[in-house]
Amino acid sequence: MRLTSRCLSLLLSLCAAVSLSAAASAKPPLVLAAASLQESLNAAADAWAAKHHERPVLSFAASSALAKQIDAGAPADLFISADEPWMDDIQKNGFVAPGTRVSFLGNTLVLAAPAASKGDIAIRPGFPLAKVLGDGKLAMADPDSVPAGKYGKAALTALGVWPSVQARVVRGDSVRAALAFVERGEAPYGIVYGTDALSSKAVRIAGVFPSSSHVPITYPIARLAGSTNRDAEAFRLFLISAQGRAIFRHYGFLPHTPQAL
Repeated sequence: MRLTSRCLSLLLSLCAAVSLSAAASAKPPLVLAAASLQESLNAAADAWAAKHHERPVLSFAASSALAKQIDAGAPADLFISADEPWMDDIQKNGFVAPGTRVSFLGNTLVLAAPAASKGDIAIRPGFPLAKVLGDGKLAMADPDSVPAGKYGKAALTALGVWPSVQARVVRGDSVRAALAFVERGEAPYGIVYGTDALSSKAVRIAGVFPSSSHVPITYPIARLAGSTNRDAEAFRLFLISAQGRAIFRHYGFLPHTPQAL
């Protein structure tokens, strides 16, 4: 049986399309994740790769920046936010695959200081933060958009301290940028997550904000609606499994039983 040139052309086109589809699905999943997850998520990706999977590609930035990228149509497979509102944003706009959003991690909010500094600060209503800053600045992630900064502003407001320090804030575009100000000695104090402070040998925890001073710090994860990657859902399930959460616990996070939203 002979194939006509038209049939042969169609067959070759079909084979090419199948090959391209297979190649696309063979790519490792792309994960957009909050900056505070750098060490822990890299460790989780290594553990996943050790199970003979392709190691996921990880991209870290402020949750606000990543959510805006997703809203603008950036291709990705998973999103892990450091707060619920930015996940709410992309879910409202139809970018979350139904049934895949869960909150699975918690964190603490701390006042970080250079490692060589001395003295702890009791963080309570009306504590003299402006006084201890002296002539220095208070490093924070942008309190208008970045989750760590929003939690920090909420805590300082609840404690009655925000008005006295708001003009002294140096803003970073992520929590890791705020941490870097303290690491380099450009700010005597910074508000970051407990896990960020633990990740750096250049800073120490000078005080811990009461959990009652801000809404709970939670990390939701979701698969994105446009994802076709064959490993994306499996990696998401690994991260929220007991084994995955144990990795995050090792880095100071507060894993809890995944809660679907």
